[in-house]
Amino acid sequence: MTVHVSPVAPSGTPGPPGRLRRAWAAAHAPVPGVRRWARIAACAVPLVVVPSSVWRVVVVVFDDGTAEKSGNLPAWLPLQVYVVLLSVFSELVAFIAVGLIAAWGEAVPRWVPLLGGRRVPTAAAAVPAALGALLLTVLWTAAFVADAAGVTLRGDPAPSDFPTAAGGWKAAVFYVCYLPLLLWGPLLAAVTVAYVRRRNRPGPAGPR
Repeated sequence: MTVHVSPVAPSGTPGPPGRLRRAWAAAHAPVPGVRRWARIAACAVPLVVVPSSVWRVVVVVFDDGTAEKSGNLPAWLPLQVYVVLLSVFSELVAFIAVGLIAAWGEAVPRWVPLLGGRRVPTAAAAVPAALGALLLTVLWTAAFVADAAGVTLRGDPAPSDFPTAAGGWKAAVFYVCYLPLLLWGPLLAAVTVAYVRRRNRPGPAGPR
């Protein structure tokens, strides 16, 4: 007979793995009224950012030529640290989209000092999300248009060591990792519209 033992701390409370799973589930659990497509779109936003984040980290760690470059970074900030922080920050920003379908997008989590438990005004979440969706759509569309034209976003000629200039498998991997970013803005925009419609939908107590 096989005995399954759950990760429980001596005090009877769930151990760290159990708490982590519960926190993960709570952060992603949709509130009542969220449409299935909106949930899929919201959860897809962090996923479309993952490939480019992984690509940056892999290149800066394993490509000696890239690792030796520092660009305009200050001397005290190593390129490797900057890239890792940038990738983590990108994922955190992308994860905010999940809040548009979860409870923490309608009420501030109770563990937040001073604001815990308070209702999140619809505009306080929707306006930044809408502006972010617009900015991301314009930014990444312009970036790929510029790449196709062989220039940077500033209009300068693309450097000879740019990944797409190398051609072959390196350019293919770059495009596979970065093309999903074209979906970031539109997905966020769609989830934002669904969020506003749901929050303004009349209910027993009026709009939420």
